[in-house]
Amino acid sequence: MLTVHAADAVWPGPGREVVRGGAVAVEGTTIAALGPYEQVVADHSRARVRRWPGLLTPGLVNRGAGRLLEAVYHPDPREADELGTEPVPDAALAAARRGASARRGIQRMLAHGTTAVAGEFGSPEVRTALARAGMVVLGGPIAGASPPLSLDPLAGGVPDEVFSGVLAPGGRADFAVFAVFAVSAVEGESDPREALAARGAGLCVATVLGGRLVYRGR
Repeated sequence: MLTVHAADAVWPGPGREVVRGGAVAVEGTTIAALGPYEQVVADHSRARVRRWPGLLTPGLVNRGAGRLLEAVYHPDPREADELGTEPVPDAALAAARRGASARRGIQRMLAHGTTAVAGEFGSPEVRTALARAGMVVLGGPIAGASPPLSLDPLAGGVPDEVFSGVLAPGGRADFAVFAVFAVSAVEGESDPREALAARGAGLCVATVLGGRLVYRGR
């Protein structure tokens, strides 16, 4: 099914210009078109339209995912009285309940606009959970300083490497929408990442992974 995702503004990624009142058309797993909303809808008049508040960007890359999924336990809501609701840095507890913890951790990553993870994943349960979620895995060790242990890939700053690539027709449909005040990001500010840096990925309202809507904020 062809779907048009419209947002207050669309930023295709590093080196590209913001499209105010933009939209992305998705067919299957692929981006079919990107540009001003009126043009995209006119060219795809039979598409279903989803409207999102904020700024649409390429999906994010979580470079601390190895530790987040293998050395951190993500509690079940039924464990809130005992463990709370936030991730618990406890490798032994994570190992004891690896698969379920990893699945919940991945869902929390998707709720922060993450569509790709980087690192080495030694646990078969974690690798299976990533594959079933359809998450893009960027293998190999991470060079340089250790990334912050956070569900928010923007917590350590907003370099180009935080984004999974550039959105363009023919490319894979991996993107997220953040409820930042997008108009302020394109009026008087040349870089929309400033709004994201100030607000963080916790304001994610939608994540699309391989063309599928895998997270929708309430």
